[in-house]
Amino acid sequence: LQAAIEDIKPVFARGRDKSADLERAFAVISEAAWRKLNMRPYLVQVAAAFAIYNGCCAELATGEGKTLVATLPATVAGWRARGCHVLTVNDYLAKRDAEEMGPLYRFCGLRVGYVIGDMKPPERREGYLADITYTTNKEACADFLRDRLAMGRQRGLSSALLSRIADGGIGMGARTDRLVMRGMEFAIVDEADSILIDEAVTPLIISGESPNEEQVEAFAEAAELATKLENGKHYKVNHRWREVVINNRGKAELDDLTEEMGGVWAGRRRREELVTQALTARELFIRDQQYVIREDKVVIVDESTGRLMPDRTWRDGLHQAIEAKEKVEIQPPKITLARVSFQRFFRLYKKLGGMTGTGWESRNELWTVYRMPVVRIPTNKPCIRKQMPDRIFRRADDRWRAVVEQIRQKHALNQPVLVGTRSVDASELLSEMLNELGLPHQVLNAVRHKEEAEIVQYAGQPGRITVATNMAGRGTDIKLGPGVPELGGLFVLATERHESRRVDRQLYGRAARQGDPGLAESYVSCDDELFLRYAPKWMRRLIRLASGGKNGKRSILGSWLIRMAQARANRFAARQRRSVLRSDDWLDENLAFAGPDL
Repeated sequence: LQAAIEDIKPVFARGRDKSADLERAFAVISEAAWRKLNMRPYLVQVAAAFAIYNGCCAELATGEGKTLVATLPATVAGWRARGCHVLTVNDYLAKRDAEEMGPLYRFCGLRVGYVIGDMKPPERREGYLADITYTTNKEACADFLRDRLAMGRQRGLSSALLSRIADGGIGMGARTDRLVMRGMEFAIVDEADSILIDEAVTPLIISGESPNEEQVEAFAEAAELATKLENGKHYKVNHRWREVVINNRGKAELDDLTEEMGGVWAGRRRREELVTQALTARELFIRDQQYVIREDKVVIVDESTGRLMPDRTWRDGLHQAIEAKEKVEIQPPKITLARVSFQRFFRLYKKLGGMTGTGWESRNELWTVYRMPVVRIPTNKPCIRKQMPDRIFRRADDRWRAVVEQIRQKHALNQPVLVGTRSVDASELLSEMLNELGLPHQVLNAVRHKEEAEIVQYAGQPGRITVATNMAGRGTDIKLGPGVPELGGLFVLATERHESRRVDRQLYGRAARQGDPGLAESYVSCDDELFLRYAPKWMRRLIRLASGGKNGKRSILGSWLIRMAQARANRFAARQRRSVLRSDDWLDENLAFAGPDL
Protein backbone atom coordinates (compact mmCIF):
# COMPACT_ATOMS: atom_id res chain seq x y z
CA LEU A 1 0.00 0.00 0.00
CA GLN A 2 2.84 2.39 0.79
CA ALA A 3 4.39 1.53 -2.56
CA ALA A 4 1.12 2.56 -4.21
CA ILE A 5 1.20 5.83 -2.26
CA GLU A 6 4.80 6.54 -3.29
CA ASP A 7 3.84 5.79 -6.87
CA ILE A 8 0.91 8.25 -6.99
CA LYS A 9 2.35 11.14 -4.93
CA PRO A 10 4.66 12.49 -7.68
CA VAL A 11 1.74 12.62 -10.11
CA PHE A 12 0.00 15.23 -7.96
CA ALA A 13 3.23 16.98 -6.99
CA ARG A 14 3.96 17.64 -10.69
CA GLY A 15 0.36 18.61 -11.45
CA ARG A 16 -0.03 15.87 -14.09
CA ASP A 17 -3.03 14.18 -12.49
CA LYS A 18 -6.24 13.28 -14.29
CA SER A 19 -9.65 12.22 -12.99
CA ALA A 20 -8.61 8.56 -12.91
CA ASP A 21 -5.63 9.47 -10.71
CA LEU A 22 -7.93 11.23 -8.22
CA GLU A 23 -10.18 8.17 -8.06
CA ARG A 24 -7.19 5.90 -7.43
CA ALA A 25 -5.84 8.32 -4.81
CA PHE A 26 -9.12 8.32 -2.88
CA ALA A 27 -9.19 4.52 -3.05
CA VAL A 28 -5.66 4.30 -1.64
CA ILE A 29 -6.40 6.83 1.13
CA SER A 30 -9.62 5.02 2.06
CA GLU A 31 -7.74 1.75 2.47
CA ALA A 32 -5.06 3.50 4.53
CA ALA A 33 -7.75 5.00 6.79
CA TRP A 34 -9.14 1.51 7.41
CA ARG A 35 -5.73 0.15 8.37
CA LYS A 36 -4.47 3.09 10.45
CA LEU A 37 -7.70 4.52 11.95
CA ASN A 38 -10.02 1.51 11.79
CA MET A 39 -12.46 3.69 9.83
CA ARG A 40 -13.48 2.88 6.27
CA PRO A 41 -15.17 5.78 4.43
CA TYR A 42 -18.71 5.07 3.29
CA LEU A 43 -19.61 5.59 -0.34
CA VAL A 44 -21.44 8.83 0.54
CA GLN A 45 -18.34 10.08 2.36
CA VAL A 46 -16.22 9.49 -0.73
CA ALA A 47 -18.84 11.37 -2.78
CA ALA A 48 -18.57 14.28 -0.35
CA ALA A 49 -14.77 14.21 -0.66
CA PHE A 50 -15.05 14.55 -4.44
CA ALA A 51 -17.38 17.53 -3.99
CA ILE A 52 -15.03 19.28 -1.55
CA TYR A 53 -11.96 18.67 -3.69
CA ASN A 54 -13.74 20.24 -6.66
CA GLY A 55 -14.53 23.44 -4.77
CA CYS A 56 -18.04 22.66 -3.55
CA CYS A 57 -19.66 22.79 -0.14
CA ALA A 58 -20.84 19.29 0.76
CA GLU A 59 -23.95 19.19 2.96
CA LEU A 60 -23.55 16.09 5.12
CA ALA A 61 -26.09 15.38 7.84
CA THR A 62 -24.77 15.59 11.40
CA GLY A 63 -23.09 12.38 12.48
CA GLU A 64 -22.01 11.40 8.96
CA GLY A 65 -18.28 11.69 9.74
CA LYS A 66 -17.10 14.99 8.28
CA THR A 67 -13.75 14.68 10.08
CA LEU A 68 -12.89 11.57 8.08
CA VAL A 69 -14.27 13.06 4.86
CA ALA A 70 -11.81 15.97 5.06
CA THR A 71 -8.81 13.63 5.11
CA LEU A 72 -9.32 12.53 1.49
CA PRO A 73 -9.11 15.93 -0.26
CA ALA A 74 -6.63 17.21 2.35
CA THR A 75 -4.23 14.32 1.67
CA VAL A 76 -4.32 14.90 -2.09
CA ALA A 77 -3.78 18.62 -1.53
CA GLY A 78 -0.87 17.78 0.77
CA TRP A 79 0.73 15.69 -1.97
CA ARG A 80 0.83 18.83 -4.15
CA ALA A 81 3.34 20.26 -1.61
CA ARG A 82 1.73 23.70 -1.48
CA GLY A 83 -0.01 23.39 1.87
CA CYS A 84 -3.63 22.76 2.86
CA HIS A 85 -5.57 24.48 5.65
CA VAL A 86 -8.40 22.61 7.35
CA LEU A 87 -10.36 25.30 9.17
CA THR A 88 -12.78 24.57 11.97
CA VAL A 89 -14.73 26.51 14.61
CA ASN A 90 -12.55 26.23 17.74
CA ASP A 91 -9.08 25.34 19.01
CA TYR A 92 -10.24 22.13 20.68
CA LEU A 93 -11.50 20.63 17.41
CA ALA A 94 -8.42 21.78 15.46
CA LYS A 95 -6.03 20.09 17.87
CA ARG A 96 -8.21 16.99 18.30
CA ASP A 97 -8.66 16.38 14.57
CA ALA A 98 -4.97 16.91 13.80
CA GLU A 99 -3.95 14.40 16.46
CA GLU A 100 -6.63 11.80 15.65
CA MET A 101 -6.09 11.93 11.88
CA GLY A 102 -2.29 12.20 12.22
CA PRO A 103 -1.54 8.46 11.80
CA LEU A 104 -3.29 8.43 8.42
CA TYR A 105 -1.46 11.50 7.11
CA ARG A 106 1.93 10.22 8.27
CA PHE A 107 1.25 6.83 6.65
CA CYS A 108 0.60 8.75 3.41
CA GLY A 109 3.98 10.47 3.72
CA LEU A 110 2.71 13.85 4.93
CA ARG A 111 3.38 16.10 7.89
CA VAL A 112 0.39 17.36 9.85
CA GLY A 113 0.34 20.31 12.25
CA TYR A 114 -2.09 22.58 14.04
CA VAL A 115 -2.20 26.24 15.04
CA ILE A 116 -4.20 27.32 18.08
CA GLY A 117 -4.57 30.49 20.10
CA ASP A 118 -1.85 30.14 22.74
CA MET A 119 0.99 29.34 20.32
CA LYS A 120 4.06 31.57 19.87
CA PRO A 121 5.24 32.70 16.39
CA PRO A 122 7.91 29.95 16.01
CA GLU A 123 5.30 27.27 16.82
CA ARG A 124 2.83 28.85 14.41
CA ARG A 125 5.42 28.92 11.65
CA GLU A 126 6.13 25.23 12.22
CA GLY A 127 2.40 24.47 12.13
CA TYR A 128 1.92 26.23 8.80
CA LEU A 129 5.01 24.60 7.28
CA ALA A 130 3.33 21.20 7.62
CA ASP A 131 1.69 19.72 4.53
CA ILE A 132 -1.70 19.86 6.26
CA THR A 133 -2.52 22.45 8.91
CA TYR A 134 -5.55 22.32 11.19
CA THR A 135 -6.55 25.68 12.64
CA THR A 136 -9.51 28.00 13.14
CA ASN A 137 -10.73 30.70 10.79
CA LYS A 138 -9.90 33.39 13.36
CA GLU A 139 -6.30 32.21 13.83
CA ALA A 140 -5.64 31.90 10.09
CA CYS A 141 -7.13 35.32 9.40
CA ALA A 142 -5.21 36.97 12.26
CA ASP A 143 -1.92 35.39 11.11
CA PHE A 144 -2.60 36.63 7.59
CA LEU A 145 -3.05 40.19 8.86
CA ARG A 146 0.07 40.00 11.03
CA ASP A 147 2.06 38.76 8.04
CA ARG A 148 0.79 41.65 5.93
CA LEU A 149 1.88 44.11 8.64
CA ALA A 150 5.31 42.48 8.75
CA MET A 151 5.65 42.79 4.96
CA GLY A 152 4.99 46.52 5.09
CA ARG A 153 4.33 48.10 1.69
CA GLN A 154 5.55 45.11 -0.30
CA ARG A 155 2.84 43.37 -2.33
CA GLY A 156 4.34 39.89 -2.46
CA LEU A 157 6.99 37.66 -0.96
CA SER A 158 9.39 38.06 -3.87
CA SER A 159 9.38 41.87 -3.65
CA ALA A 160 9.68 41.63 0.14
CA LEU A 161 12.75 39.39 -0.13
CA LEU A 162 14.36 41.70 -2.70
CA SER A 163 13.67 44.68 -0.44
CA ARG A 164 15.25 42.88 2.51
CA ILE A 165 18.34 42.01 0.45
CA ALA A 166 18.62 45.60 -0.78
CA ASP A 167 18.66 47.13 2.68
CA GLY A 168 20.80 44.38 4.19
CA GLY A 169 18.00 43.24 6.46
CA ILE A 170 18.37 46.20 8.80
CA GLY A 171 16.55 49.04 7.06
CA MET A 172 12.90 49.76 6.33
CA GLY A 173 12.36 46.65 4.28
CA ALA A 174 9.82 43.96 5.06
CA ARG A 175 10.61 41.68 8.01
CA THR A 176 10.23 38.33 6.23
CA ASP A 177 11.65 36.53 9.26
CA ARG A 178 8.42 37.40 11.08
CA LEU A 179 6.15 35.71 8.56
CA VAL A 180 4.41 32.54 9.73
CA MET A 181 2.15 31.47 6.82
CA ARG A 182 3.52 29.73 3.75
CA GLY A 183 0.68 30.78 1.43
CA MET A 184 -3.03 30.35 0.77
CA GLU A 185 -3.40 27.51 -1.72
CA PHE A 186 -6.34 25.33 -0.59
CA ALA A 187 -8.71 25.58 2.36
CA ILE A 188 -11.26 23.05 3.56
CA VAL A 189 -13.80 24.82 5.79
CA ASP A 190 -15.58 22.70 8.38
CA GLU A 191 -18.97 24.03 9.53
CA ALA A 192 -18.87 26.20 6.41
CA ASP A 193 -22.24 27.86 7.06
CA SER A 194 -21.12 29.09 10.48
CA ILE A 195 -17.73 30.37 9.30
CA LEU A 196 -18.56 31.68 5.83
CA ILE A 197 -22.06 33.00 6.52
CA ASP A 198 -22.78 33.61 10.21
CA GLU A 199 -19.41 35.20 10.97
CA ALA A 200 -19.07 37.03 7.66
CA VAL A 201 -20.60 40.25 9.00
CA THR A 202 -17.82 40.70 11.59
CA PRO A 203 -14.44 41.93 10.28
CA LEU A 204 -11.26 40.77 11.97
CA ILE A 205 -9.11 43.67 13.16
CA ILE A 206 -5.52 43.87 14.41
CA SER A 207 -5.33 46.82 16.78
CA GLY A 208 -2.74 48.65 18.86
CA GLU A 209 -2.72 50.52 22.13
CA SER A 210 -3.84 54.16 22.20
CA PRO A 211 -3.94 55.46 25.80
CA ASN A 212 -6.35 58.36 26.35
CA GLU A 213 -7.33 59.09 29.97
CA GLU A 214 -9.74 61.87 29.00
CA GLN A 215 -11.62 59.56 26.66
CA VAL A 216 -11.84 56.81 29.31
CA GLU A 217 -13.29 59.32 31.78
CA ALA A 218 -15.82 60.45 29.16
CA PHE A 219 -17.18 56.88 28.81
CA ALA A 220 -17.78 56.70 32.58
CA GLU A 221 -19.55 60.08 32.55
CA ALA A 222 -21.68 59.03 29.56
CA ALA A 223 -22.84 55.92 31.44
CA GLU A 224 -23.88 58.13 34.36
CA LEU A 225 -25.75 60.56 32.09
CA ALA A 226 -27.56 57.69 30.36
CA THR A 227 -29.17 56.66 33.66
CA LYS A 228 -30.92 60.05 33.81
CA LEU A 229 -32.72 59.58 30.48
CA GLU A 230 -35.96 57.57 30.18
CA ASN A 231 -36.92 55.12 27.45
CA GLY A 232 -39.91 56.39 25.48
CA LYS A 233 -39.58 59.89 26.91
CA HIS A 234 -36.07 60.89 25.87
CA TYR A 235 -35.14 58.17 23.40
CA LYS A 236 -36.53 55.27 21.40
CA VAL A 237 -35.10 51.75 21.07
CA ASN A 238 -35.36 49.90 17.74
CA HIS A 239 -34.79 46.23 18.60
CA ARG A 240 -34.90 45.07 14.99
CA TRP A 241 -32.11 47.37 13.81
CA ARG A 242 -30.46 47.32 17.25
CA GLU A 243 -30.14 51.06 17.54
CA VAL A 244 -31.09 53.84 19.96
CA VAL A 245 -32.32 57.24 18.73
CA ILE A 246 -32.42 60.25 21.07
CA ASN A 247 -35.43 62.49 20.33
CA ASN A 248 -35.57 66.27 20.57
CA ARG A 249 -36.76 66.13 24.16
CA GLY A 250 -33.83 63.93 25.06
CA LYS A 251 -31.37 66.21 23.28
CA ALA A 252 -32.71 69.19 25.22
CA GLU A 253 -32.40 67.27 28.48
CA LEU A 254 -28.85 66.30 27.57
CA ASP A 255 -28.00 69.93 26.84
CA ASP A 256 -29.17 70.88 30.34
CA LEU A 257 -27.29 68.04 32.03
CA THR A 258 -23.97 68.89 30.35
CA GLU A 259 -24.25 72.68 30.41
CA GLU A 260 -21.54 73.14 33.02
CA MET A 261 -19.36 70.09 32.26
CA GLY A 262 -17.18 71.57 29.52
CA GLY A 263 -14.40 69.67 27.76
CA VAL A 264 -15.58 66.94 25.39
CA TRP A 265 -19.18 67.65 26.47
CA ALA A 266 -19.14 71.14 24.99
CA GLY A 267 -19.69 69.77 21.49
CA ARG A 268 -23.30 68.76 20.93
CA ARG A 269 -22.63 66.08 18.32
CA ARG A 270 -19.88 64.46 20.38
CA ARG A 271 -21.91 64.28 23.59
CA GLU A 272 -24.90 62.83 21.75
CA GLU A 273 -22.68 60.12 20.24
CA LEU A 274 -21.23 59.21 23.65
CA VAL A 275 -24.61 59.03 25.38
CA THR A 276 -26.19 57.13 22.48
CA GLN A 277 -23.41 54.55 22.80
CA ALA A 278 -24.04 54.32 26.56
CA LEU A 279 -27.79 53.87 25.98
CA THR A 280 -27.10 51.19 23.36
CA ALA A 281 -24.93 49.32 25.86
CA ARG A 282 -27.66 49.56 28.50
CA GLU A 283 -30.68 48.67 26.36
CA LEU A 284 -29.42 46.26 23.70
CA PHE A 285 -26.46 44.43 25.22
CA ILE A 286 -27.50 42.08 28.00
CA ARG A 287 -25.13 40.44 30.45
CA ASP A 288 -24.90 36.63 30.06
CA GLN A 289 -26.37 36.94 26.59
CA GLN A 290 -24.06 39.04 24.40
CA TYR A 291 -21.26 39.09 26.98
CA VAL A 292 -20.16 37.76 30.37
CA ILE A 293 -17.97 39.17 33.14
CA ARG A 294 -14.82 37.14 33.82
CA GLU A 295 -12.06 38.34 36.16
CA ASP A 296 -13.65 41.82 36.17
CA LYS A 297 -13.46 42.06 32.38
CA VAL A 298 -16.15 42.15 29.70
CA VAL A 299 -15.80 39.07 27.47
CA ILE A 300 -17.86 38.83 24.27
CA VAL A 301 -20.03 35.74 23.69
CA ASP A 302 -20.38 34.57 20.09
CA GLU A 303 -24.17 34.45 19.68
CA SER A 304 -23.98 31.92 16.83
CA THR A 305 -21.94 29.37 18.81
CA GLY A 306 -22.27 30.40 22.46
CA ARG A 307 -18.49 30.43 22.88
CA LEU A 308 -16.38 33.09 24.58
CA MET A 309 -14.17 35.39 22.51
CA PRO A 310 -11.71 36.82 25.06
CA ASP A 311 -9.46 38.44 22.44
CA ARG A 312 -12.24 40.43 20.75
CA THR A 313 -13.67 43.83 21.58
CA TRP A 314 -16.52 45.85 20.11
CA ARG A 315 -15.53 48.86 18.06
CA ASP A 316 -16.28 52.59 18.15
CA GLY A 317 -16.39 52.82 21.93
CA LEU A 318 -19.16 50.27 22.44
CA HIS A 319 -16.92 47.95 24.44
CA GLN A 320 -15.92 50.80 26.73
CA ALA A 321 -19.58 51.81 27.12
CA ILE A 322 -20.42 48.30 28.31
CA GLU A 323 -17.46 48.33 30.70
CA ALA A 324 -18.71 51.63 32.11
CA LYS A 325 -22.22 50.19 32.50
CA GLU A 326 -20.88 47.16 34.40
CA LYS A 327 -18.57 49.39 36.50
CA VAL A 328 -15.43 47.40 35.67
CA GLU A 329 -12.10 48.90 34.67
CA ILE A 330 -12.50 50.77 31.38
CA GLN A 331 -9.83 49.86 28.86
CA PRO A 332 -8.75 52.69 26.51
CA PRO A 333 -9.96 52.34 22.89
CA LYS A 334 -7.46 50.88 20.45
CA ILE A 335 -6.36 52.05 17.03
CA THR A 336 -6.84 49.85 13.97
CA LEU A 337 -3.60 48.60 12.39
CA ALA A 338 -5.07 46.12 9.90
CA ARG A 339 -8.56 44.97 8.98
CA VAL A 340 -10.15 42.35 6.74
CA SER A 341 -13.57 40.73 6.58
CA PHE A 342 -13.90 36.95 6.50
CA GLN A 343 -15.62 37.22 3.12
CA ARG A 344 -12.62 38.97 1.64
CA PHE A 345 -10.12 36.69 3.39
CA PHE A 346 -11.59 33.42 2.16
CA ARG A 347 -11.82 34.68 -1.41
CA LEU A 348 -8.02 35.03 -1.36
CA TYR A 349 -7.57 31.25 -1.34
CA LYS A 350 -6.81 29.83 -4.78
CA LYS A 351 -9.14 26.92 -4.03
CA LEU A 352 -11.90 26.72 -1.43
CA GLY A 353 -14.04 23.76 -0.38
CA GLY A 354 -16.35 23.26 2.55
CA MET A 355 -18.61 20.90 4.45
CA THR A 356 -21.48 21.39 6.85
CA GLY A 357 -24.67 19.79 8.06
CA THR A 358 -26.81 22.79 7.12
CA GLY A 359 -25.71 24.53 3.95
CA TRP A 360 -28.69 24.24 1.63
CA GLU A 361 -30.50 27.31 3.01
CA SER A 362 -27.43 29.43 2.22
CA ARG A 363 -26.69 27.99 -1.22
CA ASN A 364 -27.44 31.23 -3.08
CA GLU A 365 -25.19 33.35 -0.88
CA LEU A 366 -22.35 30.79 -0.91
CA TRP A 367 -22.41 30.84 -4.70
CA THR A 368 -22.74 34.63 -5.02
CA VAL A 369 -19.94 35.48 -2.59
CA TYR A 370 -17.53 32.53 -2.85
CA ARG A 371 -18.56 30.85 -6.12
CA MET A 372 -19.05 27.69 -4.07
CA PRO A 373 -21.94 25.41 -5.10
CA VAL A 374 -23.71 23.39 -2.41
CA VAL A 375 -24.02 19.64 -3.02
CA ARG A 376 -26.46 17.67 -0.86
CA ILE A 377 -25.03 14.27 0.08
CA PRO A 378 -27.51 11.55 1.11
CA THR A 379 -27.17 9.91 4.52
CA ASN A 380 -25.43 6.56 4.85
CA LYS A 381 -28.48 5.20 6.66
CA PRO A 382 -32.03 6.60 6.50
CA CYS A 383 -32.71 9.26 9.15
CA ILE A 384 -35.57 8.14 11.40
CA ARG A 385 -35.68 11.19 13.66
CA LYS A 386 -39.22 12.12 14.68
CA GLN A 387 -39.71 15.89 14.35
CA MET A 388 -42.59 17.18 16.48
CA PRO A 389 -44.49 20.41 15.60
CA ASP A 390 -43.62 23.54 17.59
CA ARG A 391 -45.50 24.22 20.82
CA ILE A 392 -46.26 27.93 21.09
CA PHE A 393 -46.84 29.55 24.49
CA ARG A 394 -48.26 32.97 25.25
CA ARG A 395 -45.80 33.73 28.05
CA ALA A 396 -42.18 32.76 28.67
CA ASP A 397 -42.97 31.62 32.24
CA ASP A 398 -45.47 29.06 30.94
CA ARG A 399 -42.90 27.85 28.42
CA TRP A 400 -40.20 27.29 31.06
CA ARG A 401 -42.59 25.39 33.35
CA ALA A 402 -43.61 23.17 30.42
CA VAL A 403 -39.96 22.57 29.53
CA VAL A 404 -39.15 21.46 33.08
CA GLU A 405 -42.20 19.18 33.18
CA GLN A 406 -41.25 17.57 29.86
CA ILE A 407 -37.70 17.01 31.11
CA ARG A 408 -39.04 15.46 34.32
CA GLN A 409 -41.23 13.03 32.37
CA LYS A 410 -38.43 11.95 30.03
CA HIS A 411 -36.02 11.58 32.94
CA ALA A 412 -38.54 9.33 34.72
CA LEU A 413 -38.42 7.05 31.66
CA ASN A 414 -34.58 7.11 31.79
CA GLN A 415 -34.45 8.71 28.31
CA PRO A 416 -31.53 11.15 27.76
CA VAL A 417 -32.49 14.78 27.09
CA LEU A 418 -30.48 17.55 25.42
CA VAL A 419 -32.01 20.99 26.01
CA GLY A 420 -30.88 23.85 23.76
CA THR A 421 -31.01 27.47 24.94
CA ARG A 422 -30.11 30.69 23.14
CA SER A 423 -28.16 32.40 25.91
CA VAL A 424 -26.05 31.79 29.00
CA ASP A 425 -28.73 33.50 31.10
CA ALA A 426 -31.43 31.12 29.84
CA SER A 427 -29.29 28.04 30.51
CA GLU A 428 -28.57 29.19 34.07
CA LEU A 429 -32.27 29.95 34.68
CA LEU A 430 -33.28 26.47 33.53
CA SER A 431 -30.51 24.96 35.66
CA GLU A 432 -31.94 26.67 38.76
CA MET A 433 -35.43 25.33 37.99
CA LEU A 434 -34.09 21.79 37.57
CA ASN A 435 -32.16 22.08 40.83
CA GLU A 436 -35.36 23.02 42.64
CA LEU A 437 -36.90 19.72 41.50
CA GLY A 438 -33.78 17.76 42.36
CA LEU A 439 -33.15 16.71 38.74
CA PRO A 440 -29.42 15.99 38.16
CA HIS A 441 -28.09 17.66 35.02
CA GLN A 442 -25.03 19.08 33.26
CA VAL A 443 -24.77 22.68 31.98
CA LEU A 444 -22.74 23.56 28.91
CA ASN A 445 -22.44 27.26 28.09
CA ALA A 446 -19.87 29.97 27.42
CA VAL A 447 -19.00 30.22 31.11
CA ARG A 448 -18.38 26.47 31.44
CA HIS A 449 -16.83 25.78 28.02
CA LYS A 450 -13.86 23.79 29.37
CA GLU A 451 -16.09 20.80 30.11
CA GLU A 452 -17.62 20.75 26.60
CA ALA A 453 -16.03 17.57 25.25
CA GLU A 454 -16.80 15.46 28.31
CA ILE A 455 -20.35 16.77 28.73
CA VAL A 456 -21.32 16.26 25.07
CA GLN A 457 -19.66 12.85 24.92
CA TYR A 458 -21.99 11.44 27.58
CA ALA A 459 -25.17 13.33 26.59
CA GLY A 460 -26.65 10.15 25.10
CA GLN A 461 -26.33 8.01 28.23
CA PRO A 462 -29.51 6.74 29.97
CA GLY A 463 -31.25 9.34 32.14
CA ARG A 464 -28.74 12.07 31.24
CA ILE A 465 -29.98 15.70 31.22
CA THR A 466 -27.77 18.18 29.35
CA VAL A 467 -28.59 21.90 29.20
CA ALA A 468 -26.57 23.68 26.52
CA THR A 469 -26.29 26.88 24.49
CA ASN A 470 -25.62 26.92 20.73
CA MET A 471 -22.11 25.59 21.26
CA ALA A 472 -23.41 22.09 22.01
CA GLY A 473 -22.20 19.33 19.80
CA ARG A 474 -20.73 21.05 16.74
CA GLY A 475 -17.94 18.75 15.70
CA THR A 476 -18.58 16.21 18.47
CA ASP A 477 -20.37 12.89 18.33
CA ILE A 478 -23.16 11.97 20.75
CA LYS A 479 -23.34 8.19 21.02
CA LEU A 480 -26.31 6.47 22.59
CA GLY A 481 -25.83 4.44 25.74
CA PRO A 482 -27.10 0.89 26.36
CA GLY A 483 -30.87 0.59 26.18
CA VAL A 484 -31.39 4.14 24.91
CA PRO A 485 -32.46 3.17 21.34
CA GLU A 486 -35.30 1.12 22.83
CA LEU A 487 -36.45 4.23 24.74
CA GLY A 488 -36.68 6.28 21.55
CA GLY A 489 -33.12 7.62 21.42
CA LEU A 490 -31.93 11.08 22.40
CA PHE A 491 -34.67 13.67 22.96
CA VAL A 492 -33.66 17.19 21.79
CA LEU A 493 -35.73 20.04 23.19
CA ALA A 494 -35.19 23.55 21.80
CA THR A 495 -36.41 26.24 24.21
CA GLU A 496 -36.44 28.99 21.57
CA ARG A 497 -36.22 29.34 17.80
CA HIS A 498 -33.17 31.06 16.29
CA GLU A 499 -33.08 33.69 13.57
CA SER A 500 -31.68 31.10 11.18
CA ARG A 501 -33.37 27.77 10.55
CA ARG A 502 -29.88 26.36 9.96
CA VAL A 503 -29.01 26.77 13.66
CA ASP A 504 -32.23 24.99 14.62
CA ARG A 505 -31.38 22.12 12.30
CA GLN A 506 -27.91 21.86 13.84
CA LEU A 507 -29.49 21.38 17.26
CA TYR A 508 -32.08 18.88 16.00
CA GLY A 509 -29.27 17.00 14.27
CA ARG A 510 -27.80 16.00 17.65
CA ALA A 511 -30.50 13.29 17.66
CA ALA A 512 -30.93 10.29 15.33
CA ARG A 513 -27.42 9.95 13.92
CA GLN A 514 -26.42 7.07 11.64
CA GLY A 515 -29.86 5.46 11.67
CA ASP A 516 -30.38 5.74 15.44
CA PRO A 517 -33.84 6.73 16.68
CA GLY A 518 -34.37 10.23 18.07
CA LEU A 519 -36.95 12.89 18.82
CA ALA A 520 -36.80 16.70 18.45
CA GLU A 521 -39.25 19.39 19.54
CA SER A 522 -39.31 23.19 20.01
CA TYR A 523 -41.07 25.26 22.65
CA VAL A 524 -41.66 28.85 21.54
CA SER A 525 -42.94 31.90 23.41
CA CYS A 526 -44.65 34.97 21.93
CA ASP A 527 -42.11 37.26 23.59
CA ASP A 528 -39.05 35.50 22.16
CA GLU A 529 -36.38 37.71 20.57
CA LEU A 530 -37.15 36.31 17.11
CA PHE A 531 -40.64 37.81 17.18
CA LEU A 532 -39.73 41.01 19.02
CA ARG A 533 -37.03 41.89 16.49
CA TYR A 534 -38.32 40.57 13.19
CA ALA A 535 -42.10 40.17 13.38
CA PRO A 536 -44.24 43.23 12.55
CA LYS A 537 -47.22 44.08 14.74
CA TRP A 538 -49.74 42.18 12.62
CA MET A 539 -47.58 39.06 12.77
CA ARG A 540 -47.16 39.30 16.55
CA ARG A 541 -50.94 39.54 16.93
CA LEU A 542 -51.40 36.39 14.84
CA ILE A 543 -48.74 34.59 16.86
CA ARG A 544 -50.63 35.34 20.05
CA LEU A 545 -53.79 33.95 18.45
CA ALA A 546 -51.90 30.79 17.45
CA SER A 547 -50.43 30.35 20.95
CA GLY A 548 -51.82 28.47 23.94
CA GLY A 549 -51.76 28.86 27.70
CA LYS A 550 -49.90 26.69 30.18
CA ASN A 551 -49.68 23.69 27.86
CA GLY A 552 -48.91 25.62 24.70
CA LYS A 553 -50.54 25.01 21.33
CA ARG A 554 -49.51 23.34 18.10
CA SER A 555 -50.92 24.87 14.94
CA ILE A 556 -50.13 25.07 11.23
CA LEU A 557 -50.54 28.87 11.43
CA GLY A 558 -47.97 29.11 14.24
CA SER A 559 -45.38 27.09 12.31
CA TRP A 560 -45.96 29.23 9.22
CA LEU A 561 -45.50 32.44 11.22
CA ILE A 562 -42.23 31.15 12.70
CA ARG A 563 -40.89 30.43 9.21
CA MET A 564 -41.97 33.92 8.09
CA ALA A 565 -40.14 35.58 11.00
CA GLN A 566 -37.01 33.52 10.30
CA ALA A 567 -37.15 34.45 6.62
CA ARG A 568 -37.30 38.15 7.54
CA ALA A 569 -34.36 37.68 9.92
CA ASN A 570 -32.32 35.92 7.23
CA ARG A 571 -33.00 38.71 4.72
CA PHE A 572 -31.89 41.30 7.26
CA ALA A 573 -28.68 39.38 8.05
CA ALA A 574 -27.96 38.92 4.34
CA ARG A 575 -28.27 42.68 3.79
CA GLN A 576 -25.74 43.27 6.56
CA ARG A 577 -23.29 40.85 4.95
CA ARG A 578 -23.76 42.46 1.53
CA SER A 579 -23.03 45.82 3.14
CA VAL A 580 -19.71 44.48 4.49
CA LEU A 581 -18.90 43.06 1.06
CA ARG A 582 -19.67 46.38 -0.66
CA SER A 583 -17.42 48.12 1.85
CA ASP A 584 -14.58 45.74 0.95
CA ASP A 585 -15.10 46.33 -2.78
CA TRP A 586 -15.21 50.10 -2.25
CA LEU A 587 -11.91 49.99 -0.36
CA ASP A 588 -10.34 47.96 -3.17
CA GLU A 589 -11.52 50.36 -5.87
CA ASN A 590 -11.01 53.73 -4.18
CA LEU A 591 -8.13 53.30 -1.73
CA ALA A 592 -5.80 51.13 -3.79
CA PHE A 593 -3.41 54.07 -4.12
CA ALA A 594 -2.90 54.12 -0.34
CA GLY A 595 -0.93 50.90 -0.24
CA PRO A 596 -1.08 47.15 -0.90
CA ASP A 597 -4.36 45.28 -0.57
CA LEU A 598 -4.85 43.11 2.48
